[in-house]
Amino acid sequence: MTNTAIALRDLDTALAAVVEAQLRDGEVRGLEPDDLLSVMDAAASVVRRAEALLVDTVGEVDARSDQRDLSVRMTTTYGCRSVRELVERTTRFSSRRAGELIAAGRAVRRTTSLASGEVLPAAFPALREALVAGCVGVDGVIAVAGALGSVRVGRDAILAADEELAAAARGDGVDGAPPLPAEELRAQALVWAAYLDQDGPEPRDARAMRKRGITLGVCRDGLVPVRGELLPETAGQLQRIFDSVNNPKLDGPAGPCFTPDGEEDAADPDAVCDTRTRTQKQHDALATALTIAAASGQLPTIGGAAPTLVVSARRSDLEAGIGSAHVQGIDEPVSIAVARQIACTGGIERVTFDQSGRIIAITVNDRVFTHSQRKAIVLRDGECIIPGCRVPAAWCEIHHVIEAARGGPTHTDNGVLLCWFHHRTIDTGGWKVRMNHGVPEILGPVWWEPAQIWRPTTKSPTRRRDLLEAAHPR
Repeated sequence: MTNTAIALRDLDTALAAVVEAQLRDGEVRGLEPDDLLSVMDAAASVVRRAEALLVDTVGEVDARSDQRDLSVRMTTTYGCRSVRELVERTTRFSSRRAGELIAAGRAVRRTTSLASGEVLPAAFPALREALVAGCVGVDGVIAVAGALGSVRVGRDAILAADEELAAAARGDGVDGAPPLPAEELRAQALVWAAYLDQDGPEPRDARAMRKRGITLGVCRDGLVPVRGELLPETAGQLQRIFDSVNNPKLDGPAGPCFTPDGEEDAADPDAVCDTRTRTQKQHDALATALTIAAASGQLPTIGGAAPTLVVSARRSDLEAGIGSAHVQGIDEPVSIAVARQIACTGGIERVTFDQSGRIIAITVNDRVFTHSQRKAIVLRDGECIIPGCRVPAAWCEIHHVIEAARGGPTHTDNGVLLCWFHHRTIDTGGWKVRMNHGVPEILGPVWWEPAQIWRPTTKSPTRRRDLLEAAHPR
């Protein structure tokens, strides 16, 4: 073992004693705010200095694995397919983290000239010095190298940007600002890239157009992984859709919120009680946008019809409410509850087979509300009728309060506006809906409505004016 490794092991032992005292004995909980930040700052400094060693060693492993002769590659010697795999196995980091270390290593690694044996400077020498000094970590190196690495300009220009950004990371830049975190370093590096790139964004746009794409993975455990890269304008439009559906709600139901385990969360008793995570909300917003797009009539047809989601299930399973259904194009089955929710907003086509599998009858039961019915329901309800939800009417689905399978008609007296999320969870989310002589009424969860009273609901400004005038006649 080298002296460096021995010194690091000793440091690790000393650090372990500190961590033991702070975490196992609960000393952190007793710290004053200034002391908490001081500990956080010191721990981050230790991490950055450790990352400097990691980056340099990973860079050397990368260099020793970049050999034409497979037999002398370091990855081959240790039985790994790639540098990333070797780093993962050695550090026990994730694949993404290992990739970041490799990229950072390539940005600040010093190479040796094959002709003279001279040690050559790193691609970003000033950034390397900031890394060694503990002023910047892996994320900061990636922020700078990622922004400037693809800029096609002279070496002198890159070095000038490198010096300026390294100074900003140290906190001794020309503006005298304190040391910048990685995100702000990246923002400044992007400004430098735009300044140095005399050809403008066109070459980057061409590369981005070639690399854009989305891939749907194989359904596993009820989820389909999505991978890919979006063009900036596409990502921006998608983000705007997320924002429009998931905008902050300021007048939602007040009351105690609950954790996913069902425990009451008293930390914020007046918060809007939506237990979805941000990523779950974005998924639901995307589902809403896809549903609206498919129903818009502006997409190309498939087989002469709109791109319709087709879900199949056996009649016996639908009637019993148990069993499985199948979404066309997805291998893994879904629950009958999913099939019933999807059928609530669409039509049902019953296909009857004989014992040999021959189709002997096709019956279409059109359960889709007409445009006129939808306009009337929108005028009555305004938007998603669940209190606190502000998804507009144009993005809502119409829910059959009494399912058509149980005799519920496709009539304005039996349809209400619900957003994709509340429509999907109306049977399990604690909210109940009923119609009282054609007027929607809501029964909220106990935490929201302790008295458990059915209350009329509407978010239509016209209807609200009528109700106000009825309650306060002039």
